[in-house]
Amino acid sequence: MTTEASADPHLATGPLLRWRTVDLITAVMIGVAFGIAFIGWAQVTNLTQPLFLALPPLGGLLGGFWWLPAVVGGLIIRRPGAALLAMLVGASVEPLLGGQWGISTLGSGLFQGIGVELGLLIFGYRRFTALSAMLGGLLAGLLETPYEWLTYYQEWAVGYVLIYGVAMMISGALLGGLVGLALVKALTATGVLAPFPPGRERAAAHRI
Repeated sequence: MTTEASADPHLATGPLLRWRTVDLITAVMIGVAFGIAFIGWAQVTNLTQPLFLALPPLGGLLGGFWWLPAVVGGLIIRRPGAALLAMLVGASVEPLLGGQWGISTLGSGLFQGIGVELGLLIFGYRRFTALSAMLGGLLAGLLETPYEWLTYYQEWAVGYVLIYGVAMMISGALLGGLVGLALVKALTATGVLAPFPPGRERAAAHRI
C-alpha cells in the first residue's frame, strides 16, 4: 500500500505509481489551460524582443514560462509521467490554436517535460520542494536549448548557444520552478487540490 505522505509535509514514502481517473483528467486540464496561456505568452515574447537586440540569447530568460504545465502537473499529481503528460498536452493545444511555431512545439514539449520529470526522479518522486521544482525547471532548460538551436537558431555560434542555455536554465529554475511551485501553493490554499497530495498535506497540517 502506498502512503501519500509521511510526517514531513513534502515527503512521500514512495513514488505514487497508480494513476486515478482524476489524475489523468487533471493533467489534461492543466495542459489545456497552459496551452491557451501560451498564445498570450508568445505575444509577450514578441513584444519584448527589442529588449534583447544587443544579445538575442538573453531572450531565453523568458523561456521558463513554457514549461509551467510540467512543473505544476508534476507537483500536484506526483505520479511519474504527470509532468510529461501535462507538458505534451499544452504543447499540442498551442498549435491547434494557431501558435506561431506550429507543430514543432511538440518537440519542445517532449524535452521540457522530460527535463522536469528528471528533476523529480532525482528525488525519487518523494520530495516536492522548491529544490526539486527548480532542478526540474533547470533541466528542462538544459534539454530544450539544443532542440531550439537545431530547430530555430541554426545560424547561432556556439557562444550564443551557451549563453542561451544558461539563460534558459536560470529562467527554468525561477520562472518555471519557483513560479510553478507558487501557483501550486496558491491553488492548495483555495482548497481545490483536496483530492491531491498537496491538499491532503495541507489538511493534515491543519489537524495537528
